[in-house]
Amino acid sequence: METRKDAPASFIQIADAIRETNPWTNNEWLCRPDLVAAEKLLLVRANMDPGRCHPFHYHPHREEIIYVVYGRAEQWVGREHRILRAGEIAHIPAGTIHATYNPHVEPLVFLAVLSPAKLPPEEAADPDPTDVSTEEPWRSLRRGFPPCT
Repeated sequence: METRKDAPASFIQIADAIRETNPWTNNEWLCRPDLVAAEKLLLVRANMDPGRCHPFHYHPHREEIIYVVYGRAEQWVGREHRILRAGEIAHIPAGTIHATYNPHVEPLVFLAVLSPAKLPPEEAADPDPTDVSTEEPWRSLRRGFPPCT
């Protein structure tokens, strides 16, 4: 049975991923509304080079799970942090300030799952992510840790 061209995709293969580079990571979007008929889930595979980070920020209306595939993440949720290894996760409730750092010598690959994918117009107008890395206490929280850019 063939799939109609206008039907939403059920499979996303690596060639179908939407690639995007931002200041923190090289991303491969695998699930978002312009790829599949997802209204509740976003999924991105993030590739973070050694010495890079996604500094303190939050998503006002989306919760998130970060699942480490390869490498080690210095993962912050609020003022707490853990070193996450492959197979480990962090859950970040909506509106919670968090950060992902890779001060290690190896690359870091993680999946970020966010929900919901679609927001009502009044919520979609809010900046997402919202950067707070220049505000206290976030600016000083990592004092004494290896630097990341």
